[in-house]
Amino acid sequence: MCGIVGYIGHREAYPIVIKGLKRLEYRGYDSAGIVLYDGKDLKLSKTKGKVSDLEEKSSKEISTNGTIGMGHTRWATHGVPNDVNSHPHLSNSGNLAIIHNGIIENYEPLKKELINRGYTFKSDTDTEVLVNLIEDVQKKDNLKLGKAVQIALNQVIGAYAICVFDKQKPDEIVVARLGSPLAIGIGKDEFFIASDATPFIEYTSNAIYLEDEEMAIVRLNKPLKIRKIKDDSLVDPYIQELQMNLEQIEKGGYDHFMMKEIYEQPNVIKDTYRGRLHANEGLIRMAGIEDNIDKFTNAKRIVIIACGTSWHAGLVAEYIFEEFARIPVEVEYASEFRYRNPIIDKDDVIIAISQSGETADTLAAIKLAKEKGAFVFGVCNVVGSSISRETHAGAYTHAGPEIGVASTKAFTTQITVLTMIALRLAKAKGTLSNSDFHRYLQELEIIPEKVAEALKTNDKAKEIASVFKDATNFLYLGRGYNFPVALEGALKLKEISYIHAEGYPAAEMKHGPIALIDEQMPVVVIAPKQGHYDKVVSNIQEIKSRSGKIIAIVTKGDTQVRDLADYVIEIPDAADAMSPLLTTIPLQLLSYHIAVMRECNVDQPRNLAKSVTVE
Repeated sequence: MCGIVGYIGHREAYPIVIKGLKRLEYRGYDSAGIVLYDGKDLKLSKTKGKVSDLEEKSSKEISTNGTIGMGHTRWATHGVPNDVNSHPHLSNSGNLAIIHNGIIENYEPLKKELINRGYTFKSDTDTEVLVNLIEDVQKKDNLKLGKAVQIALNQVIGAYAICVFDKQKPDEIVVARLGSPLAIGIGKDEFFIASDATPFIEYTSNAIYLEDEEMAIVRLNKPLKIRKIKDDSLVDPYIQELQMNLEQIEKGGYDHFMMKEIYEQPNVIKDTYRGRLHANEGLIRMAGIEDNIDKFTNAKRIVIIACGTSWHAGLVAEYIFEEFARIPVEVEYASEFRYRNPIIDKDDVIIAISQSGETADTLAAIKLAKEKGAFVFGVCNVVGSSISRETHAGAYTHAGPEIGVASTKAFTTQITVLTMIALRLAKAKGTLSNSDFHRYLQELEIIPEKVAEALKTNDKAKEIASVFKDATNFLYLGRGYNFPVALEGALKLKEISYIHAEGYPAAEMKHGPIALIDEQMPVVVIAPKQGHYDKVVSNIQEIKSRSGKIIAIVTKGDTQVRDLADYVIEIPDAADAMSPLLTTIPLQLLSYHIAVMRECNVDQPRNLAKSVTVE
């Protein structure tokens, strides 16, 4: 959940660490800190607030020279966001410094034992306990830092990605991971450490991603050594070549990453099906599916596990899989699935969806499903992420880095991948006619052009946003394929504008939510002409008769809903199964403009972080 950056080499560390933290603020931004080593002393600066606050404070209170540094941007777990609880934390002696992403679950008994041994604590964090535990082990047995870290980590329960520095051993940083991501960039006579590769892509294209329960000693002028934490065995490092570039993680002239990512959707949907969808040949080729086609075609059911926006993509996929491939589908919140002793059979296929590939609850659910003998297929965006390594097979979405905390292009690219899988299974099972199969391939191939057309509704969305920016509640309604889009639209609005919003199946409105409707209630109704159009029109009439303010998403040329609605946004026509890729676009734009008009931080909404690596 937090962002980690470290550097050891021949350059000045301060600008590298600060710039890296800014790129990782999507992982947490309630406090930040930095520690530098200038060859003699540790220089520490940390503060509540964003990295820009840290930059301003640190430039005044510490000298910023030094070629070794570590920085941290935090999403608070233990202890409120304040200067004291911010990372890095120092040990009692002042020799050790640590930054940490994750949670040490047994920190309380460890803390009591350390207090009994004479240690004192300034913060409320579990991290300060960990750094003093490492120091205690180091002193007690007169150990080098790496060995002390290894022994200490075998005593803790929880999740972590850590970087530890000892000023008495000033040519190395010790790093380790369990459950939280950690990448090591390998340059010429220098190393970079980060939660993902974005802080160092302009310096090196070579990276090693630590696996769970691995640690590394990163040393100047010496080869990198990676060991297993539990048994001290050596691990051969696997160096990956990074695929991203600097342009992908910058705003490119947009005011916010979220708007940039909304407008990237035509291209990233095309990138997601490129090389996989061959409409003219009537083929879909996906290696992860082809290599395991029997697992899918013989599956008694598919269980989709995900969280947040990915869960909504899974709900869309439920409709698509069941209609196209005629396989029963259940969609589960990963956080509930892992704790309720689910019934899983070896003939089940589990599809795990996550933008980051690091979502803690989804990872735990994957491990549970594997233990019970199920085949697990991953859908994620980040190459080399934990989910891509934990699953038996999978497919990347190729959306490129998504920096805005509120997912946009992740949603549409996930739906694109899942639609291709459903179509490939339908072809294998013979559950779609050849003509329908070819028609859907052609529909999907031209979806990027239609998404580009849907983006032209931006000005209309902005106009509607100016009318409803001060609303306190919103209701979103959809049916069939567009019921999950209603949920996603409501989630986007509440995430970034802090307006309470609910999504509902339109038919369920009369079973409770209709009591809320009056002239103060804006109701967003997703009403494309495909699907259950007549039923949605009836629902709109029910809202109209109770004076609700109706914002309708309709197919271009619609007249029936236009006559009933107060505001209308038109999108291109599409097959019912493809419509979520279009109907979601104006909802993203509406949420964005409302949030901007309310002066909310669009890319970094309060209390949220992009990659949820804690339970």
